[in-house]
Amino acid sequence: MNEHIGDHRGTKARLVRLREVRARVGLGASTVYRYLAAGRFPRPVEIGGGRVAWIESEIDEWIASRAEAARRGSR
Repeated sequence: MNEHIGDHRGTKARLVRLREVRARVGLGASTVYRYLAAGRFPRPVEIGGGRVAWIESEIDEWIASRAEAARRGSR
């Protein structure tokens, strides 16, 4: 399920569900939630009915930050 929401940081924001997040970041669900609990992953937003989704631009930023950290040799 992908939903568009209003402007987020000056761009059209899109919500992505866990399946797409996992595919984009290459992590399993348990790792995503472990990173989330440790404050190392973007927080999802509630979209109703007990469901959550992530703001796509925040996932993009997280991916970019991991790439930058890898270039610097840090984790």
